[in-house]
Parts: sequence; C-alpha cells; structure tokens
Amino acid sequence: MITRKRLATGACALLAALSAVLLPTSAAADEPVAKESPKVELVLDVSGSMRAKDIDGKSRMAAAKQAFNEVLDAVPEEVQLGIRTLGADYPGQDRKRGCKDTRQLYPVGPLDRTEAKTAVATLAPTGWTPIGPALLGAAEDLEGGDATRRIVLITDGEDTCAPLDPCQVAREIAAKGIHLVIDTLGLVPDAKTRQQLTCIAEATGGTYTSVHRTEDLSRRVRQLVDRAADPVVTPVATEGAVRCADAPLLKPGLFTDREAFGQHRWYRVELLPGQELRASVSVSADRAVNDDYGVLLRAVTRHGREIVRGSEAGDGRTDVISTGLRYPKPELDDEPGDAKPAAETVCLQVSNSFSAPPSVKTTPGMPIELTVDVVDGPSAASDVASFGLGRGWWLLGALVLVGFVAGLLWGWLSRWRVAVWRTH
Repeated sequence: MITRKRLATGACALLAALSAVLLPTSAAADEPVAKESPKVELVLDVSGSMRAKDIDGKSRMAAAKQAFNEVLDAVPEEVQLGIRTLGADYPGQDRKRGCKDTRQLYPVGPLDRTEAKTAVATLAPTGWTPIGPALLGAAEDLEGGDATRRIVLITDGEDTCAPLDPCQVAREIAAKGIHLVIDTLGLVPDAKTRQQLTCIAEATGGTYTSVHRTEDLSRRVRQLVDRAADPVVTPVATEGAVRCADAPLLKPGLFTDREAFGQHRWYRVELLPGQELRASVSVSADRAVNDDYGVLLRAVTRHGREIVRGSEAGDGRTDVISTGLRYPKPELDDEPGDAKPAAETVCLQVSNSFSAPPSVKTTPGMPIELTVDVVDGPSAASDVASFGLGRGWWLLGALVLVGFVAGLLWGWLSRWRVAVWRTH
C-alpha cells in the first residue's frame, strides 16, 4: 500500500512538472488594469399579443422564454445583466395604467442564473406595449459608471402608448452622450413594427433584426450580449463607394452602412507584411424580400486581382445573412536597412443578390454590419486558417503531450495494481 501511494504521488508530481513547463504562466506585472464590467439589460415584451402561436408551432412567449434560458446559460461571467418587462402586470383597459406597466424583473448585476430563470418562468402575456416608458426605465437601470451599456429590446409589436414616441425616446437617450446602444428584435413583425424598431436602433447606433424562429432569437441575443463584453465593437457609421479608388479607409472595428438591392459597395483596408486581415459582413433584410438570396465579400488588390472571397446563400428562413474572409500577408524575406515596409491597400467589396416584391420599397438600402480586424499573421504563409487556432498550435501540442504521458502512467499504474491484486 505504501509503495502504491508513493507511485501515485510520483505520477502526480511528474504531471504537475510537465504542466508547469509546457503551459503558459502569467506574471502579476503583466496583468491589465481591471475595467468596469459591461452592463446589459434585456427588455422583454409581455403584452397580450405574445400569446400568438406562430413561432415554431408555439406561442411567442414560449419561444422567448426558451431563448432566454439558453441566453442566460451562455452569459459571460464578466457581464452584468438585468431583465426588464413591459406589459407584464396590468390586464385591464385603462390606457393610463397600461402605459405605466413596466418594471425591472431582475436587477442589473452579477448573474444568478437560477434566480433569473425562475423570474422569467413566472411571466405570462398580459397587457399593453409601453415601449417608450420601458426604454426610459432601462436607461435609468444602466446609469452610472463608464461601463459599456446595451439595451436589447425584444417585442412583437409597435408601441401602443403614443404620444411618447419610442423612436424619439431613443434619440433623447443618444443625445445625452452616455454611449448607450439599443438593439431591437422584432418577433414576426409587420411593416409598422419593422419601421419603428429600425428607427429606435439607428438612433443609438444599434441594430435591428427580424426573428421568425426560436433558434434565431437565441443566437442573436447571445451575439448582442457577447458584443457588450467586447469594447472594440462600437458601431461606426460609414458610407461605401461605387469603386475602390473612392472607398473610405477603415481601421479595425465595426462599421454600419446601407446597401441597395443588388448593389456593390467598396471599402479599403491597409495591411502590413506579417499581418492578417479578418473581415466579415452581415446584411439584414429589414423588409419583405423574395426567397433565394446571397451575400458576397471579396478582397481584391487595387488593380482588381481577387485575393480571397467569402459567400453565403439564403432561402428566406432568416432575415440576417453573413459571410467572412481571412487574408494573411506574408512577411518580407529581406527588409532593406531600417526602412519601414510599405502597407498594401486591400479593397473589400460587399455585394448582395436580394430582390423584393413589386409592392416593397427598395430605398433606403438594407442595413450592413462590416467587421474589420487586423492581427499578427500566422507563422507561415501556408498556415492560412490554422484550423481556427492561429499561433495556438504549440499549446495544443503541449496539451496532447501531457495527455499522452498521463495515459501511459495511468495504464502502467492500472496494470501494476491488477498484478498486485492477482499476487495477493
């Protein structure tokens, strides 16, 4: 028994030594200064219209609850999250009371997933749709500090409490300069709802998404919550050109634009040797469109030679379609003296093949989100994608080696224990 314990102790010590040598360690001096945690408040419509059963064969409320449970499971630890409702408590016909029916269901702060899920489970479609008052309440919930702040509004209809216009409320929030972004999601929306929610989002630099499936709702809300945790993705309005020579020069970040049906838009990015360009684009169908469409993102040289492309096709089952690309520029073999290497101008072309029924207006164009990032390129030009690992291959190799050694030791110990058992 003593010998067995000594062998087990020795095996653990060997594994610990291997881990200490192969896995990265961090020095306290290199730790970044702690930043205030980002804040997000989900604002959910619980009005009577949420009883409609037109999302995956179940009610809009049931779809929203399912999506919320999935989102709550995936909220990053660093995000402070809260939940506010509108139309959840007053079932009567008194308009004055109905238009005050908004409350904070779960306070903005560190997330207790069980408590938040329990609170959401108690909701049932009830009353009015006071979007304007709910946005004002959510803005107050997020007040204070310098943290990234985001409101995600999920509703199935337009506001029923005018003259407090929710679009004007969003403009007033934006005018305060508090950097609060409002993203909107419409559940099976009609034309008026699309128009109102688009106006709310655009007033604060947010995004609008139309949702017809539970899966799409869950995925989009998770994306927006994750975005709040990333300080570099504050959308910046830009305007693409009809040719590369006139295109705006973009730095790494998130950019918004509009593109007409079947249009091409051009943007420019500068790339140094040894760097990698990563770009993605999402086009939102904020109005009724014909089935079967696609989006194309191309990187070309100033002279028109294509470098790489990304494309995606859709069939009308979603209102957002995305694609992306990566282009690593190899390092120079011989750099003359101390001369700074020249940057290459890469032209990004965004195209779409959307079309609309005759009764649908094609202006203004559809919303575009273009993400641009420039990072250190892979070690070798042939390692274009690195299977998503980039320079992390060495860490994967270290983990494989540790696992291999652990497997050998465990197998040897198991055989030794069986031999001892048979002997006795």
